[in-house]
Amino acid sequence: MHIHILGICGTFMGSLAVLAKEAGHRVTGSDANVYPPMSTQLEAQGIELTQGYDPAQLDPAPDLVVIGNALSRGNPAVEYVLDKGLPYVSGPQWLAEHVLQGRWVLAVAGTHGKTTTTSMLAWVLEHAGMSPGFLIGGVPQNFGISARLGGTPFFVVEADEYDSAFFDKRSKFVHYRPRTTILNNLEYDHADIFPDLAAIERQFHHLVRTIPSSGLVIHPTAETALVRVLEMGCWTPVQTTGAGGQWQARLLAEDGSRFEVLFDGEVQGTVNWELTGQHNVANALATLAAARHVGVVPAMGVAALSEFRSVKRRMEKVAEVRGVTVYDDFAHHPTAIATTLQGLRARVGSERIIAVIEPRSNSMKLGAHRDGLPDSVTGADSVIWYAPPNLGWDLAGTAEACAVPAVVCDSLEAIIERVKAELDGPTHVVIMSNGGFGGLHGKLAAALEQA
Repeated sequence: MHIHILGICGTFMGSLAVLAKEAGHRVTGSDANVYPPMSTQLEAQGIELTQGYDPAQLDPAPDLVVIGNALSRGNPAVEYVLDKGLPYVSGPQWLAEHVLQGRWVLAVAGTHGKTTTTSMLAWVLEHAGMSPGFLIGGVPQNFGISARLGGTPFFVVEADEYDSAFFDKRSKFVHYRPRTTILNNLEYDHADIFPDLAAIERQFHHLVRTIPSSGLVIHPTAETALVRVLEMGCWTPVQTTGAGGQWQARLLAEDGSRFEVLFDGEVQGTVNWELTGQHNVANALATLAAARHVGVVPAMGVAALSEFRSVKRRMEKVAEVRGVTVYDDFAHHPTAIATTLQGLRARVGSERIIAVIEPRSNSMKLGAHRDGLPDSVTGADSVIWYAPPNLGWDLAGTAEACAVPAVVCDSLEAIIERVKAELDGPTHVVIMSNGGFGGLHGKLAAALEQA
């Protein structure tokens, strides 16, 4: 079958393409913006990519068109699909019907940490010899690919609450019907489709309604929004993590790089890994709980986590030049920005941290998070905000409200010059964006080499 994917370079749709290719289909696709790491992965898989949405790419007609949720009515390719009556489906529905049906699905949902936690869980199962399939919204470095079908009934999926397609406004995760479910956390996000937090909580409850009574729900005790979700009704056993929960951590290093794991008060082992931050410790506890549900004893899970190598674009060290370390990070929400910077601060102590942030997500562009941004960067010594031409609100006001020195730049060149001007001893530059950021990481590294 020839499957053409519209919006193929999104992290979910690109992973879907990998699964379809592995299943034996001919896969092609197009996107408005083709950039790494997804474009690199797809090209390595032999998947033909087209830039833009010219309807000519759909002639001759594919057997099926999978339409990503970034596309809407008015898109020329979408209009062509509808006018010609071509068969089409959303990505989550295709995944549910062609990959997940009949499998033990382990889903990871939540506002933050989905990609990292899904990667952790897939790795723990792999380390235990369970050869899981997985679909992850990023490229876990232990695997080097974002999706695979796997060789057993177990399938680990990053379960996103974003809508499925322009013709299906249910959250993606409602399609997946998981048996084991991690609910990491829940905050307001996706302001382009959800009016308030209550609307997102309702979607999370729709997910809870699909989990069987023989399944398991895992969530942190401190997440009040998730408590409200489960109070709407839960028909599944629950395990909790964090303070007062069944799964707890005892930090042995302030930055979270070493900690003991306790289950029901009993020490299960010590994780010693390269990750930092309390958020990743929390992700680890949820991972161990989910893995135990499918038969991985905690001690084995702890050993696996000690070999976990994180995910591309999650505090990924991309360059070290003349005492400057450059990181690529996906954070695009105040909470994620804050926890990432706090984790790095705990690791590097008094060494200089410069945060470079692009407000690129739909919620960021709409200004939904603007009030929380000034406080989110207090872990850095200074922050450089990038003002893209289409930003609909005044970023200068945010910069003025920051407790640390902050400037706004409107070009990559200006950002690079500002970073160079601020260097003072060992320096860590964290570049935060959920897009390619115009290749800033490589350009900055090259500029530092020549300085």
